[in-house]
Amino acid sequence: MGNQYRKTLFTTIGIDKETNVLVEKVCKRYSLKKGEVVKLAFQYLEKAHINPADAPESVKSELAKINKRQDDIIRFIRHYEEQQLNPMIRTSHSIATRFDDIAKTLENLILSQLEASREKQYSILQKISDQFGKHADAINNQSRQINALYQLQQKESLKLLKMVSLYTDLANCGVMDGKRKETLKTEITNLINSQ
Repeated sequence: MGNQYRKTLFTTIGIDKETNVLVEKVCKRYSLKKGEVVKLAFQYLEKAHINPADAPESVKSELAKINKRQDDIIRFIRHYEEQQLNPMIRTSHSIATRFDDIAKTLENLILSQLEASREKQYSILQKISDQFGKHADAINNQSRQINALYQLQQKESLKLLKMVSLYTDLANCGVMDGKRKETLKTEITNLINSQ
């Protein structure tokens, strides 16, 4: 029953002794059966689109074709390099150089502007500081003057109160208190004349 499902038909082909020796050699080398070698060889010929009737070319001619193709490719690469890549590299290099020069110029310009701005700010801050110092001195002077005036006013107020008190005592003195009146008048005169 197992043989009923196997419907592969085998056929035989006739080959000469030289070809048979080559087939056996390939079979030994790759551990394949003769049928497998033939099958794989025909699959290779089909895939590679090789016509077995065409005479095989020599290895030298194939290598010459490959070398010619490589030379053509190398010539194309060199030509492309000379015509396209080298000018682009030179242009990009000149652009990069100009960009670096411009960047350095801008950097120097910005640094000089910053330095000038810093110097202006320093001089302005110095002027403001000087003005604040002058204002602080003026305020301190005015504070001292106000303090001196306040103390003078207090002294004068005390003097005035003392005078009022003495005049009140003088007014309260009767006709008989002459000595007391003289003493009060002397005190009032001394108080007026005192600084």
